[in-house]
Amino acid sequence: MNFTVTHKDSGTASRSGILTTDHGDIPTPVFMPVGTRASVKSTEPEELKAQQVHIILANTYHLYLKPGNDIMGKAGGIHAFMNWDQPLLTDSGGYQVYSLSELRTISEEGVRFKSHLDGSMLQFTPENVIETQRVIGSDIMMPLDECPPSSAEKEYVKESGDMTVRWAERAKKHLSATKPLYGHSQALFGITQGGTYADLRTQISRELADLDFEGYSIGGLAVGEPAEEMYRILEISHTILPENKPRYLMGVGTPENILNAIERGVDMFDCVIPTREARNGRVYTRNGYINLRSARYAEDFTAIDEGFNNHVCRNYSRAYIRHLLNVGEILGLKLCTLHNISFFMWLTRTAREQIINGSFREWKDDFLKTFNAGKQS
Repeated sequence: MNFTVTHKDSGTASRSGILTTDHGDIPTPVFMPVGTRASVKSTEPEELKAQQVHIILANTYHLYLKPGNDIMGKAGGIHAFMNWDQPLLTDSGGYQVYSLSELRTISEEGVRFKSHLDGSMLQFTPENVIETQRVIGSDIMMPLDECPPSSAEKEYVKESGDMTVRWAERAKKHLSATKPLYGHSQALFGITQGGTYADLRTQISRELADLDFEGYSIGGLAVGEPAEEMYRILEISHTILPENKPRYLMGVGTPENILNAIERGVDMFDCVIPTREARNGRVYTRNGYINLRSARYAEDFTAIDEGFNNHVCRNYSRAYIRHLLNVGEILGLKLCTLHNISFFMWLTRTAREQIINGSFREWKDDFLKTFNAGKQS
């Protein structure tokens, strides 16, 4: 994997770049649709490519449970399994284990947890998480980490962060002792933790930078803290994490979060918002988001976002899509999902263009002013 910063925007930390993998080049900033179980819900790989999706994300925890390493290995890895020939990133499953707070035990060795499917006892260690991601065959892998809750006391956040660094070192060592299984290279990112404590973020980020990972993920944010706290931590992170390595803000987020993070030097994003909210009828437009299940759209025969250049739903009216949603037709969910993915791809692609043109901050401020003024419940 190789990352090249191609442009920087004067007056901000925003930058554009090219992330090169064996499955293709990824222009940054980039948004990664979430395909938890080797599928971006209700969409086909060719439809994602049509929306200029360059990379998707899958989940190690869920793929480990089903279909399992045996079947994934027999399929020849995730690219062959799901017919996706472009880059793919897997998270470590650490966040999913974190969400099972009543069903898991954390120790220096790793995490023991009960499967949410059948209650069987399982264990993740820094080593076997790497092995599972070797079997999955993702282009970019994440090490096992612990994500403390936003309410955790500083002492706990420090102990957890220190252990995450030790786990990262073990993961990197095990990566060197294993080889890719399917003929393409796999990169490993480090994950910074430290909550919203500036001194802990600084310490952990420096320790991970010293381990020289191929990229860096910023974890433990967007877990309940105010947005301004997240931005404050990002201001610290971009001054410490290596300039020549990609920076990935995990699990973020809203259009406002994404643009403010780009302004603070972040290159990569993922979030379930486009697909999850589409299933509830919320769609994103340049003039804010709207809820297509609302009665106000029953006789609205305009497109979701008139004039949107890459508008996947330009041939379908708001009234028609509302009808599909309200009678339970799957096509309604699919159209909303494709529209939202198209919008998020447009958002990061346009941010990249504005960075290249040297006008990112002005565009961002104008866009968010219009977008926030138009939000509808």
